[in-house]
Amino acid sequence: MDFNHKSIMVAEVLNSLNIKSDGIYLDCTLGGGGHALAIGKKLSAQGKIIGIDQDEDAIKAATENLSGLACDVKIIRGNFSKLNEILDDLDVDKIDGALFDLGVSSYQIDTPERGFSYMKDSPLDMRMDRRRSLTAREVINNYEEDRLIKIFREYGEERFSKRIAAAICRERKISPIETTGELVKIIESNAPHTKNGGHPAKRIFQAIRIEVNGELEILSDAIKNAVARLKIGGRLAVITFHSLEDRIVKETLKTLAQGCICPKNFPVCVCNHKAAIKILGKAITPAQIEIKSNSRAKSAKLRVADKIFDINSEEE
Repeated sequence: MDFNHKSIMVAEVLNSLNIKSDGIYLDCTLGGGGHALAIGKKLSAQGKIIGIDQDEDAIKAATENLSGLACDVKIIRGNFSKLNEILDDLDVDKIDGALFDLGVSSYQIDTPERGFSYMKDSPLDMRMDRRRSLTAREVINNYEEDRLIKIFREYGEERFSKRIAAAICRERKISPIETTGELVKIIESNAPHTKNGGHPAKRIFQAIRIEVNGELEILSDAIKNAVARLKIGGRLAVITFHSLEDRIVKETLKTLAQGCICPKNFPVCVCNHKAAIKILGKAITPAQIEIKSNSRAKSAKLRVADKIFDINSEEE
């Protein structure tokens, strides 16, 4: 299957990053290279694109899609939690911009054997990086009931977490749960459809995917690391697709944008703490024309920040 993924809010990302023709830009979630290609077209031969992705199929697609760019292109198979090590290995100190396009790609959802979709019957997998040992099958068949409840409640915000987890544990005692179709039947029997929430399996599959890939636990630190590598005036852009991601991004940016951290009852500032970034406006959402042509854009939010101070430097 070809790696088909329609990048979200490309024009808004380009505008937010304020591209410099000779700049260095880090795409922390490269995918098929849609955003990176748009950025790269604005760069000269002196510019550089560094793309990181943990999915082997994405790496292959991006390598082909970015091959015609005039700028320098470095594509690394890895996780954005390792962005500091990746930049160090490339002998890159500071960058002009960084992009995170979070969540699962259309290609991963639409490829049945990857096991991401509750609408296609396939083996339980959900690994973005298939070198990892933990799969959705392992989570469903081997996690304790209390742990499943916690994951479904925290990562899926599912009201019927206890009922679904209990049903899974009953069924797996009879025989292991092997496919997404088997899991969906269990979920459907124990959680009703809701008008606003859609199919109940959507929330459970999101929760399992987040657990398998450790998506949320690495996010805040990765954003902080990316900001630390930005030059003064460099831009950070982050696209989220659900409330859990967005909450972490919003709170992390808020922390990085905070100046004085002295207790409120102090008459003057003695901490000398300075904000590292300035948050640029409110979250940007896709235009209606984009949502009509790509329904998966509906929940997307783009948050942007400008680097204004480097804690490792005396420069402002």
